[in-house]
Amino acid sequence: MDRNFARALALVLKSEGGWSDNPADPGGATMKGVTLANFRRYVKADATKDDLRHITDAQVATVYRRFYWDAAAGAELPGGVDYAVFDFAVNSGPGRAAKYLQAAVGTAQDGRIGPATLKAVGARPPGAVIDDLCDARLAFLRRLPTWPVFGKGWSDRIRSVRSQALLMSALQPAAPCRAPRPSHQRSRRSPAVRCRRCLPAGASAPSNACRSGVRCFKS
Repeated sequence: MDRNFARALALVLKSEGGWSDNPADPGGATMKGVTLANFRRYVKADATKDDLRHITDAQVATVYRRFYWDAAAGAELPGGVDYAVFDFAVNSGPGRAAKYLQAAVGTAQDGRIGPATLKAVGARPPGAVIDDLCDARLAFLRRLPTWPVFGKGWSDRIRSVRSQALLMSALQPAAPCRAPRPSHQRSRRSPAVRCRRCLPAGASAPSNACRSGVRCFKS
């Protein structure tokens, strides 16, 4: 759901933290989860590491929306599932996040979240999709050679994502339903009554005709 973007971004940024330039991290230099490559792609083509260090909040939001949220079809996924896929995309790439979502719901794993995937996601309870996706994500990370270095942080992150995503899915507004009509409307309609102002000239008013003219039922 697109209205969840701001909340999902705030949650992601809690995990991403600030500046990082760890040689063991395949993403290279990052600031608030934004890599130098993506900063150059979406914000400033000739950006330096120092430019990345001073990235603004608006620039951060631009990169996250265009490279991760939109690529993961965040606006079209159910609440909670959108955040779980979004965070996965930030951590491991939008293509991989899409494929793991597709595996969780049993559609072709082409890395693009389209109508078939969205339909399959909508056919399952959001909580079940979130749990399956988080389980698969953790299993994937455990197989990486960098697990000994980053494993604890990744585990904590996925635990938090699962908790917050399930909460978001539970807080989705219920589908609107039509309020039942009053009993007198369900059975038989009250006879239309004209007020004295609406009667044709020279016609006599019935005994139950409106005298105030405030509420006029024209037949």
